[in-house]
Amino acid sequence: MEISTRELWTMIHGMGFGALYLMACSGALVTICRRPRADVPSTTADNDGRFLQIYLSVMAALAWITVLTGTYLVYPWYRALPPKGTTNLAAYPQHLLLSSPITASWHLIGMEWKEHIAFVVPIAITMCAAVSIEYGRNLNRHPALRNAILAIVATSLVAAGVAGFFGAMLAKTAPIEGGATIHLSSETTP
Repeated sequence: MEISTRELWTMIHGMGFGALYLMACSGALVTICRRPRADVPSTTADNDGRFLQIYLSVMAALAWITVLTGTYLVYPWYRALPPKGTTNLAAYPQHLLLSSPITASWHLIGMEWKEHIAFVVPIAITMCAAVSIEYGRNLNRHPALRNAILAIVATSLVAAGVAGFFGAMLAKTAPIEGGATIHLSSETTP
Protein backbone atom coordinates (compact mmCIF):
# COMPACT_ATOMS: atom_id res chain seq x y z
CA MET A 1 0.00 0.00 0.00
CA GLU A 2 1.32 3.42 -0.96
CA ILE A 3 0.42 7.04 -0.45
CA SER A 4 2.06 10.15 -1.83
CA THR A 5 3.26 12.98 0.38
CA ARG A 6 0.65 15.30 -1.12
CA GLU A 7 -2.12 12.81 -0.42
CA LEU A 8 -0.80 12.40 3.13
CA TRP A 9 -0.82 16.15 3.80
CA THR A 10 -4.30 16.46 2.28
CA MET A 11 -5.46 13.69 4.60
CA ILE A 12 -3.78 15.28 7.65
CA HIS A 13 -5.37 18.63 6.79
CA GLY A 14 -8.91 17.37 6.27
CA MET A 15 -9.36 14.08 8.07
CA GLY A 16 -6.93 14.96 10.83
CA PHE A 17 -7.12 18.62 11.81
CA GLY A 18 -10.47 19.39 10.16
CA ALA A 19 -12.34 16.39 11.53
CA LEU A 20 -10.86 16.93 14.98
CA TYR A 21 -12.06 20.54 14.90
CA LEU A 22 -15.58 19.43 13.97
CA MET A 23 -15.65 16.99 16.88
CA ALA A 24 -14.30 19.65 19.23
CA CYS A 25 -17.17 21.97 18.24
CA SER A 26 -19.71 19.56 19.64
CA GLY A 27 -17.80 19.45 22.93
CA ALA A 28 -17.67 23.25 23.04
CA LEU A 29 -21.40 23.52 22.43
CA VAL A 30 -22.13 21.09 25.27
CA THR A 31 -19.67 22.84 27.61
CA ILE A 32 -21.17 26.26 26.92
CA CYS A 33 -24.76 25.00 27.25
CA ARG A 34 -24.13 23.33 30.58
CA ARG A 35 -22.58 26.41 32.19
CA PRO A 36 -24.64 27.40 35.22
CA ARG A 37 -26.68 30.60 35.19
CA ALA A 38 -25.59 33.44 37.48
CA ASP A 39 -28.62 32.98 39.76
CA VAL A 40 -27.89 29.29 40.35
CA PRO A 41 -25.16 28.59 42.93
CA SER A 42 -22.50 26.25 41.60
CA THR A 43 -19.29 24.84 42.96
CA THR A 44 -18.03 23.98 39.49
CA ALA A 45 -18.18 27.51 38.00
CA ASP A 46 -14.45 28.14 38.57
CA ASN A 47 -13.40 24.86 36.98
CA ASP A 48 -15.90 25.27 34.14
CA GLY A 49 -14.61 28.74 33.34
CA ARG A 50 -10.99 27.61 33.21
CA PHE A 51 -11.85 24.50 31.21
CA LEU A 52 -13.82 26.57 28.66
CA GLN A 53 -10.90 29.00 28.29
CA ILE A 54 -8.43 26.19 27.61
CA TYR A 55 -10.85 24.26 25.41
CA LEU A 56 -11.68 27.24 23.18
CA SER A 57 -8.01 28.24 22.99
CA VAL A 58 -7.03 24.75 21.83
CA MET A 59 -9.89 24.83 19.33
CA ALA A 60 -8.64 28.17 18.01
CA ALA A 61 -5.14 26.74 17.57
CA LEU A 62 -6.60 23.69 15.82
CA ALA A 63 -8.71 25.86 13.52
CA TRP A 64 -5.68 27.98 12.58
CA ILE A 65 -3.56 24.87 11.93
CA THR A 66 -6.32 23.45 9.72
CA VAL A 67 -6.72 26.63 7.68
CA LEU A 68 -3.00 27.33 7.38
CA THR A 69 -2.12 23.79 6.25
CA GLY A 70 -4.93 23.98 3.73
CA THR A 71 -3.90 27.43 2.50
CA TYR A 72 -0.14 26.99 2.34
CA LEU A 73 0.33 23.26 1.75
CA VAL A 74 -2.69 21.75 0.00
CA TYR A 75 -4.10 24.72 -1.93
CA PRO A 76 -0.96 25.45 -4.01
CA TRP A 77 -0.99 21.83 -5.20
CA TYR A 78 -4.66 22.20 -6.09
CA ARG A 79 -4.00 25.35 -8.15
CA ALA A 80 -0.84 24.15 -9.90
CA LEU A 81 -0.64 25.30 -13.51
CA PRO A 82 -0.27 22.58 -16.13
CA PRO A 83 2.47 23.06 -18.73
CA LYS A 84 1.24 24.16 -22.15
CA GLY A 85 0.01 21.27 -24.23
CA THR A 86 -0.82 19.04 -21.24
CA THR A 87 -3.76 16.81 -22.06
CA ASN A 88 -3.82 14.64 -18.93
CA LEU A 89 -4.92 17.05 -16.17
CA ALA A 90 -5.03 14.45 -13.37
CA ALA A 91 -2.09 16.14 -11.59
CA TYR A 92 -3.77 19.56 -11.81
CA PRO A 93 -7.04 19.31 -9.84
CA GLN A 94 -8.36 22.85 -10.42
CA HIS A 95 -7.84 22.65 -14.16
CA LEU A 96 -9.24 19.12 -14.25
CA LEU A 97 -12.46 20.33 -12.61
CA LEU A 98 -12.75 23.39 -14.84
CA SER A 99 -12.15 21.34 -18.00
CA SER A 100 -15.66 19.88 -17.89
CA PRO A 101 -18.98 21.69 -17.44
CA ILE A 102 -20.12 18.73 -15.34
CA THR A 103 -17.36 19.20 -12.71
CA ALA A 104 -16.73 22.95 -13.03
CA SER A 105 -19.30 23.72 -10.33
CA TRP A 106 -17.24 21.72 -7.82
CA HIS A 107 -14.57 24.37 -8.19
CA LEU A 108 -16.88 27.35 -8.67
CA ILE A 109 -18.96 26.55 -5.59
CA GLY A 110 -16.98 24.11 -3.45
CA MET A 111 -13.49 25.55 -3.64
CA GLU A 112 -14.73 29.13 -3.66
CA TRP A 113 -16.49 28.37 -0.37
CA LYS A 114 -13.32 26.92 1.05
CA GLU A 115 -11.19 29.81 -0.23
CA HIS A 116 -13.37 32.60 1.11
CA ILE A 117 -15.09 31.19 4.15
CA ALA A 118 -12.23 29.13 5.58
CA PHE A 119 -10.71 32.02 7.51
CA VAL A 120 -14.04 32.85 9.19
CA VAL A 121 -13.79 29.70 11.32
CA PRO A 122 -10.46 30.39 13.10
CA ILE A 123 -11.23 34.10 13.45
CA ALA A 124 -14.61 33.35 15.02
CA ILE A 125 -13.33 30.70 17.41
CA THR A 126 -10.34 32.88 18.37
CA MET A 127 -12.82 35.62 19.27
CA CYS A 128 -14.78 33.13 21.41
CA ALA A 129 -11.58 32.07 23.17
CA ALA A 130 -10.60 35.69 23.81
CA VAL A 131 -14.03 36.50 25.26
CA SER A 132 -13.95 33.42 27.50
CA ILE A 133 -10.47 34.37 28.72
CA GLU A 134 -11.55 37.97 29.36
CA TYR A 135 -14.74 37.07 31.23
CA GLY A 136 -13.60 33.75 32.71
CA ARG A 137 -15.94 32.40 35.33
CA ASN A 138 -18.02 35.59 35.16
CA LEU A 139 -19.28 34.63 31.72
CA ASN A 140 -22.34 33.07 33.36
CA ARG A 141 -23.31 36.55 34.59
CA HIS A 142 -23.63 37.72 30.99
CA PRO A 143 -26.23 35.47 29.36
CA ALA A 144 -26.36 37.52 26.13
CA LEU A 145 -22.59 37.17 25.72
CA ARG A 146 -22.75 33.46 26.53
CA ASN A 147 -25.50 33.02 23.93
CA ALA A 148 -23.45 34.99 21.38
CA ILE A 149 -20.49 32.67 21.96
CA LEU A 150 -22.80 29.69 21.62
CA ALA A 151 -24.15 31.03 18.32
CA ILE A 152 -20.67 31.77 16.97
CA VAL A 153 -19.38 28.30 17.87
CA ALA A 154 -22.45 26.79 16.17
CA THR A 155 -21.83 28.98 13.11
CA SER A 156 -18.19 27.91 12.99
CA LEU A 157 -19.33 24.28 13.19
CA VAL A 158 -21.64 24.75 10.19
CA ALA A 159 -19.01 26.66 8.18
CA ALA A 160 -16.31 24.08 8.94
CA GLY A 161 -18.73 21.24 8.20
CA VAL A 162 -19.63 22.67 4.79
CA ALA A 163 -15.92 23.26 4.05
CA GLY A 164 -15.17 19.67 5.09
CA PHE A 165 -17.96 18.34 2.89
CA PHE A 166 -16.69 20.29 -0.12
CA GLY A 167 -13.12 19.24 0.64
CA ALA A 168 -14.11 15.58 0.69
CA MET A 169 -16.10 15.89 -2.54
CA LEU A 170 -13.27 17.79 -4.24
CA ALA A 171 -10.74 15.19 -3.11
CA LYS A 172 -12.98 12.47 -4.53
CA THR A 173 -13.63 14.23 -7.83
CA ALA A 174 -10.14 15.65 -8.43
CA PRO A 175 -7.67 14.27 -5.89
CA ILE A 176 -4.39 15.98 -5.19
CA GLU A 177 -1.70 13.56 -6.24
CA GLY A 178 2.04 13.63 -6.61
CA GLY A 179 5.10 14.04 -4.50
CA ALA A 180 7.29 11.35 -3.07
CA THR A 181 5.72 7.95 -2.54
CA ILE A 182 5.49 6.58 0.97
CA HIS A 183 5.28 2.80 1.19
CA LEU A 184 3.00 1.86 4.07
CA SER A 185 3.18 -1.87 3.56
CA SER A 186 4.31 -4.26 0.95
CA GLU A 187 1.80 -6.73 -0.32
CA THR A 188 2.98 -10.16 -1.26
CA THR A 189 0.82 -12.56 -3.16
CA PRO A 190 1.29 -16.30 -2.73
